[in-house]
Amino acid sequence: MKNSILSIVVPCFNEEEVLPTTHHELSMLLDRLIKNEKISNKSTIIYVDDGSKDKTWGLISELNSSATYACGIKLAKNAGHQNAVMAGLMEAAKASDMIVSIDADLQDDVNVIEEMVDKYHEGFDIVYGVRSSRESDTFFKRNTALAFYKLMHVMGVKTVYNHADFRLMSKRAVEELDNYKERNLFLRGIVPLIGYSSTSVYYERHERFAGESKYPLKKMLNFALEGITSFSVTPIRFITSIGFIIAFASIFAAIYSLVSYFTGNVTSGWTSLILSIWFIGGVQLLSIGLVGEYIGKIYTEVKGRPRYNIETILNKDLK
Repeated sequence: MKNSILSIVVPCFNEEEVLPTTHHELSMLLDRLIKNEKISNKSTIIYVDDGSKDKTWGLISELNSSATYACGIKLAKNAGHQNAVMAGLMEAAKASDMIVSIDADLQDDVNVIEEMVDKYHEGFDIVYGVRSSRESDTFFKRNTALAFYKLMHVMGVKTVYNHADFRLMSKRAVEELDNYKERNLFLRGIVPLIGYSSTSVYYERHERFAGESKYPLKKMLNFALEGITSFSVTPIRFITSIGFIIAFASIFAAIYSLVSYFTGNVTSGWTSLILSIWFIGGVQLLSIGLVGEYIGKIYTEVKGRPRYNIETILNKDLK
């Protein structure tokens, strides 16, 4: 047990306000786990700077030179949260037995990591950090999150309810994750597909103690769309169903028109005509847009460009 190397991957985007506190908390956690002989003293904290515009990378560099455990990965530009997590996981797997990913804002309970490590030693390859409740969320966020998970379930996407990107993965699980080559990353949907033994630990999520949320409503909606269109063709089938329904309804409309014509009841209905045109036009535009979303993903995938470019690595063990 004491020889198992743990790496904690922390994606960072403009996190200068929280980083010192984050490192202090995670360092104390590693100190405790090493003292209890649950992990090796070679364990690390890997901060992945995802193209920050503030002093985040400068702080990571200072921590690397003056503090224990701190390593750093600087991406050449902002690649997005999911790609930043992936970059950290791939680099960490080179020298670690288990890897935990956690956001820098410390809203996820760092103390649960010890329980994750215990589950790893029990033989689990993947341990999900799952929120036990959403009482700390606003009414709007709580209900939109519930709607998101239900929608993902309806669309056939396998996810863990109330789980974000706080999880532990074994080295072999991360290596298997690397076989999933899609550029449109949605880790919450990909990780369950790996199929290795998994379990969950539960915790209460804290309020963000500093800085601003990196997931405003617009970004959350884009993230939901990314997840659905990356893992399910149900929306396309839904459009097909609507097409059949409208085509079937048009038969009745044609019969009604013919009956009206032959009975002499041919008074034109301007309102119904306009509503019909707007309805059909709206459905067509929505359908074209949704199909375009899938075509756009195909376009991105076939180009085969790298998900991210690493500019700098601070710590020779990660090179």
